[in-house]
Amino acid sequence: MEDLAQLVESLPRPRIAVVGDVMLDRHVAGECVRVSQEAPVPVLDLAPEASEALGGAANAAAKAAALGAEPRLVGLVGADPEARCVRAFLDAAGLDAGDLVEDAARSTTVKTRYLARGQQVLRADRESRTPASGETLSRLAGAAREAVVDSDAVLLSDYAKGALAPAVLATVMEAAREKKIPVVVDPAGRDYGRYRGATLATPNVRELELAANVPVADAGGLEAAAEKVLAGSGVSMLAVTRGAEGLSLFRRGASGAHFPARCVEVFDVTGAGDAVAAVFALALGGNLAVEDAARLANLAGECIVGQAGVGELSRERLAGQIALHACAAGKIAARERATELARAHRMAGRSVVFTNGCFDLLHAGHIKVLEEARALGDVLVVGLNTDASVRRLKGEGRPVLGEAERAQILGALGVVDLVVLFDEDTPVELIRALRPDVLVKGADYAESEVVGGDLVTGWGGRVALVPLLEGRSTSALIDRLRGAS
Repeated sequence: MEDLAQLVESLPRPRIAVVGDVMLDRHVAGECVRVSQEAPVPVLDLAPEASEALGGAANAAAKAAALGAEPRLVGLVGADPEARCVRAFLDAAGLDAGDLVEDAARSTTVKTRYLARGQQVLRADRESRTPASGETLSRLAGAAREAVVDSDAVLLSDYAKGALAPAVLATVMEAAREKKIPVVVDPAGRDYGRYRGATLATPNVRELELAANVPVADAGGLEAAAEKVLAGSGVSMLAVTRGAEGLSLFRRGASGAHFPARCVEVFDVTGAGDAVAAVFALALGGNLAVEDAARLANLAGECIVGQAGVGELSRERLAGQIALHACAAGKIAARERATELARAHRMAGRSVVFTNGCFDLLHAGHIKVLEEARALGDVLVVGLNTDASVRRLKGEGRPVLGEAERAQILGALGVVDLVVLFDEDTPVELIRALRPDVLVKGADYAESEVVGGDLVTGWGGRVALVPLLEGRSTSALIDRLRGAS
C-alpha cells in the first residue's frame, strides 16, 4: 500500500481534453408510502427539493480537476435552464464552460433518478435523440480540435447522446495522433471500431458483453470477450470495471491483469465509470505506467461506489481509501487501530456512528439499537465494556459471557463494522479518540445525560436517541434463566 500512497501523493497534473456527452444528473428522494390502486407501482412521497450534479463528460472533467488535472471540456448543451445549471456547476468546480456548444434545437440531457431509502425506484431521461445539425457539429469539432492540440491526453466520454458524431470523433483522433498523446474512451454501443487508434477503453462488464456479443459468466468468459473486442476494434487496451470485484486490464496478445476491489460496500454506481476514465486519462497523460494507472483508477472507483450519487473524488479521499485497505484486517480492533480506521473512513467521505454498552447475552433489544444506529451513517463502531469494566458497573457475577466472546458475537453481525473494547467506566476517552459524527444511545436517556454528547456536538456531530424494545434487558433475561433452573 505504501507505493500506492506515494502514487496518490505524486499524481501528475496533465492538461486533458474531455470531449463528449455533457449531462445533468438529478436525484429526487422520496418515501415509498404505498402501492398505487391504479397500477402495481409504488407511490412516492417526494422530498421538496432535488439534488443535482454534473453528469457524463462534465462529471469526468470535474473529477479530473478535483485530482489536480487541468481539463478542458467540450460538449453539447441546449439553450435551456438545465444548461445554465451545468454552467453554474462547472464554474463552482473551477472549470471553463467556454467550449460548450449551445444548440437551441436540442435539450440538455438530464437523467432523473427517483429514490426511496437510498434505492433507485425509477430513472427518467430527457434527451434529444435526433442528430445535431452539420453546422453545430462543425463548431463542436473545431472546439474539440483546439482542446486536443492544447492537451497532454484526451478523454472521450461517450453516452451515445450525439456529441461524438463520426465527424467529431475523426477530428479528435486525428489531432491526438498528430500530437502523439494518449486517448482514453468511456465507450458506448456495440461498435468499438469507431474508436480505432484509442489507447484504452473503459467498459463495464455489461458494456463489454454488448460489444463482444458474447455472455460473460466467469473469468474465462471475461478474457474471451476482451480478446474479441481488442482484435476487432483497433483499441490497444481495455480496462473492464467489475463493480465490487474491481477492475481487469487487457492488452492485445497478453494475459489479463486483475485488480481486486477492497473495503468496498457498493452503495451507488452512478458516476463510477466517469471517475475511472478520468483517472486513466490523468495517469496516462502524466506518463504513468498503465498498471499504476489501473491501480489508481480502481481505487477511484471504490471511492465513488461507496457514496450516494456521482460522489466526490480528491487526493485526500484516495488517501483515505488506501488507509482503509491497510486497516481492514478484521472487525475487532484495539483503540489505536480503531482510531486510525475511523479517521480513514472520514477521509473517504463516510460518516462514523458510535454506540457503546456491555452487550452481555445479546438479545432483540440490542439488535434493534444496533440496526437503528447503523441506519444513521455509513460505519457503525461499537464500544464494548471489558469484563473488569462490566463488573464495576454491574457487580460480581457479570458479565455472563467474557469480553472475547461478546466481541466475537458483535463482530458477526452484519450491521456492526468495528468493535473496540474499553476498560474505563465510561466511553468518553474512546469517543474523544474516534471523533464519531453520530453518537447513539437508547431513548431511555435524555440527550443531556449521554456521556460524550458535548464532545460530539462540539466538533459538529450530533447525538441520536433511538427507540428501545419494551421489556427487553439482559438483567431480566438472567432472572428468567435463574427462575427456570
